[in-house]
Parts: sequence; C-alpha cells; structure tokens
Amino acid sequence: MKSDQDPQFDSLLPAARLSRRGFVTTLAAAGFALAVQPVQAQSVIRTDAEGLDTGEARIAVDGGELPVYFARPAGRDKMPVILVVQEIFGVHEYIRDVCRRLAREGYLAIAPELFFRQGDPTAIDNVAEILQAIVAKVPDAQVMADLDACAAWAADKGGDATRLGITGFCWGGRITWLYAAHNPALKAGVAWYGRLDGAPSENNPNHPIDVVETLHAPVLGLYGGQDQGISLDDVEMMREALEKAGQPSEIVVYPEAPHAFHADYRPSYRKEEAEDGWMRLTAWFEDRLG
Repeated sequence: MKSDQDPQFDSLLPAARLSRRGFVTTLAAAGFALAVQPVQAQSVIRTDAEGLDTGEARIAVDGGELPVYFARPAGRDKMPVILVVQEIFGVHEYIRDVCRRLAREGYLAIAPELFFRQGDPTAIDNVAEILQAIVAKVPDAQVMADLDACAAWAADKGGDATRLGITGFCWGGRITWLYAAHNPALKAGVAWYGRLDGAPSENNPNHPIDVVETLHAPVLGLYGGQDQGISLDDVEMMREALEKAGQPSEIVVYPEAPHAFHADYRPSYRKEEAEDGWMRLTAWFEDRLG
C-alpha cells in the first residue's frame, strides 16, 4: 500500500496532490463505470417459483416504507434468513431470481429497495447519473438501519433470527462487509466483488478495509482477477488485514473473471466462475446457518 509520501506515486498525479485513497477512488470509479454499462436486467437463469412463497412487502422504516421482495419455501417455519443486497441498478429480476435460488436452498431471502428514498435507478439508463443522482446520496448508516429492519421483519415471517446471513453484489458486496461489522447477530456473509477501499465521505465514513477488526461474522469474498474497478492490490491488502486480525473470513479470486461475473444478465457473466462461486456460497451458509 503506497503512502502519500511516495514520490513515484506522487509523480502519477496532476499538480493538485491527492491522497492514496482519493486516487484509488478515482481509478475505481472509472473502472466501475466501464464494468456496469446499463443493460436490460433479465436473468439468463430463471428459477421457478413453484413450491415457493414469493412476493413484495413494505416495512416501516425511518423516512417511509421500505419496499422488499422476498422468497421462501412454502409451508416452512424457522428458516434461516439471508438478506440480499442489490447492485446499483436496484432490485430487478436478477436480484429477485437470486432470492428464489436461495429459497430453493431452504432460506427466507429478502431483497430491500435500499435506494427508495433517493430515487429509482431502473428509470435511469446512464450509469454516471445513477451514481451521482442516487448512489452517492445514500448514507451507509441508513442502509444498516434498513437491513436491521428487514432482519426484524423476517423474524415475524417465519424466519429464524438466530440464523441470519447476508450476501450482496458489487455495491451490495461492499455493504455485506460493512453489515458484518455492524450487526452482532449476523452469522455469515458472502460478498461478491464488493469494493474494499476508498476515500471516506460523510455518507461513507468507512470502507471494508477499515472495519476488519470489528467483523462479527465471517465473510466469504468472491473477486475477479480482471476486475477493472477493484485492484488485486486492494484484494491482497484486505486478505492480509483479515489474517492479521485473526478473522475467519476468506477471499477467493478467479484469475480470469471480470467484475460482475455472477450477473447472468450482463456480458460480464462467466458461467464457470459464477457456478463455482454459488457452490461456495451455499456451502458457506450451510456450515454457518444450517
């Protein structure tokens, strides 16, 4: 990790010197924009809802009613709960299908519309505008509180509050790490290519690398070696920090995979890596949630 005093690093910058984190944020944003060009969010994988209870609900939270999509095995009770955290594009069909896949594994899966106060990303076809007009305005503290509300709601809908997990993709991958440091009741998390470092801001005071020592639950991080927005240096830095802190979390890197390799509705989808990642996810949750 280069310091602000590294002259070679400084020579890469324009006249106005930036912190290492600021520079990383700039590079990550550029790579992220390339990786998430908007497309129609229709999953290649279609999970049948037969034998499942699926639907939409609203949960009372600060500032309004939080819309959620849920899926669970029909006729079951005391199911382990998994919170599913969206990409920047919101809770579209791909995210809903992920919930149904988890329900088929025996979980009550809930995907909240975490941007509902700031706007509807499905109505915007420009990534930069989504990032600026919506994502940048979402405070991490608000997201943590909304996820807590979802966990409480699940406990009243047949879920087992003592077996709580979380998974998230891209923007949701970063949130997965943060929630593992937020909720002491969490038992496990799986973060798909979530950003690990960045410049702190009022809405985003910490990033995963900052909360390593306070993780309450083990997180499985799944990353692509060809990700344009998340460097392998950052991934290795996170892995080393976890080991130093004695955290039982793990990171897996797929050398040839790009960002969003699990998103089967986008050109970035890589079938082999996505299937292996899903197999690891199910094993991770099975071992920790039962």
